Amino acid sequence: MNRTLVVGGVAAVLGAIIAASSLFTVNEAQQALLLQFGEPVRVIQEPGLKAKIPFIQEVRMLDRRVLDLDPPVEQVILADQKRLDVDAFARYRITDPLRFYQTVGTEAIAETRMNATVNSALRRVLGSVTLLAVLSDERTRVMNEIRTQVNNDAQRLGVEIVDVRIRRADLPEETSQAIFARMRSEREREASEARAQGQEQAQQIRSRAERERTVILAEAQRDSQILRGEGDNQALKLIGSATSADPQFYSFYRTLEAYRNSLNQDDTTLVLSPTGEFFRYFGDITGGGTGGAASGPAAGPGTAAAPAAAPAMAPPSTP
Repeated sequence: MNRTLVVGGVAAVLGAIIAASSLFTVNEAQQALLLQFGEPVRVIQEPGLKAKIPFIQEVRMLDRRVLDLDPPVEQVILADQKRLDVDAFARYRITDPLRFYQTVGTEAIAETRMNATVNSALRRVLGSVTLLAVLSDERTRVMNEIRTQVNNDAQRLGVEIVDVRIRRADLPEETSQAIFARMRSEREREASEARAQGQEQAQQIRSRAERERTVILAEAQRDSQILRGEGDNQALKLIGSATSADPQFYSFYRTLEAYRNSLNQDDTTLVLSPTGEFFRYFGDITGGGTGGAASGPAAGPGTAAAPAAAPAMAPPSTP
């Protein structure tokens, strides 16, 4: 009885092991390659529960989704001899599991080979275009050409390249520093030229303003001399006409002007004879007298009288 139970249990365990080794599941995101003694015998792409010969056949699962490929940064030389550090990425799908297994075996080996393929295509295509094409709308055409070339090589691996894109395209650090230095020197040169042009224009403006100032002052002085001469001429004409019209009144007026200019309130002292010619209008309004009514000489404040024989001052001459 006990022996029967033991045999039955062992048989059940063996049956379970054999059943587990005979059955496997393929989900929607996978595709399977059935191998017998290491040789592929069948490709399974439909999801579900599948069977195989236990201990003789094995299953190699491959992803059927779109996978990412991130090759290392590659430095390329463009057609205009500019260097770029290109960081690209790609997306691929395993379309032929049998060829994929026969050529590369695993996804890790496939990614290594496709990284080299992508970088080679980048060097070939970017080596025939300029930096302007990479940075302009022509970049889409360049990416499509890179994808086409990568696909031509990837199809031999049973892989389809879905997309290839450039994540970043930067100048190398030493090239960037050289470009920045050249840009700085160029801007400094332009600034120096602008300053020199500004100084030249400022000097021209100052010279032109100084010349105009000199011309204006000269013209103003000329006009003022002309006006002054005309005024003096008119004044002389008026004085001449006034003198010829009434010489006695003009002599009286000039004598009064001499009194006002001489007998002011400053500290100047005059010592004159009251009977002299200068005071002829003091005694006679017509100027016919020989002096004023005063008996002694006239003197300024705080001064001694002059002797009677002091010379007389003649009236100012007619201008």
